[in-house]
Amino acid sequence: MFPPRHTAILAGAGLLALAGCFNEPEPAYKTRPEGAEIRLQDRGISSLNVKLDPAIVVYVNLDRNEFREVPAEVLACTKLKWLRLNGNRLESLPDMGALNDLRRIYLKNNKFAAVPEALKTLDHLTDLELSGNPITEVPGWLTEMKSLKNVSLNRTRIEKLPDDLSGWRGLTSLQLGDLRIPAEEMARIRQALPEVAIVF
Repeated sequence: MFPPRHTAILAGAGLLALAGCFNEPEPAYKTRPEGAEIRLQDRGISSLNVKLDPAIVVYVNLDRNEFREVPAEVLACTKLKWLRLNGNRLESLPDMGALNDLRRIYLKNNKFAAVPEALKTLDHLTDLELSGNPITEVPGWLTEMKSLKNVSLNRTRIEKLPDDLSGWRGLTSLQLGDLRIPAEEMARIRQALPEVAIVF
């Protein structure tokens, strides 16, 4: 049994997790309608076998499956805020222009050789996870996405970032772990983004 002080800390952490999950107050989270969250991770599936209600779905987790493309049913979910597709077989993304509310997209450990241009249309995207993909460069347009707050590019093949990083000065965190970035490039990045928590 946890002592009272630890119990209070855990309770507080739980409230933060619930409230921060979709950046909404806790009551809004608790009253989320049935079917708003789709959790189909670790199923070994390559297509959806459930019907989604595009008017209410806000969270989809398809981590560690066999998807080679984003299911059309997911792309129709115009209220979607958080999409997880880590550990699949994706090489590209389709047009995602209908997902105007998308805030977080996790694409770790797929087969992207380049940052998908379809991300350009996600004007409210705050969190982007692309770690563990064979990506070799960061396109200039990505650093111009001022809505981004957290970007993870760990274990990619990137050795240099674009010359102009001013659009990323509003980032909270930038993950660049396990990359072959020269020391002088690391220093340049830190100088360009002095307020950003950068992990090399």
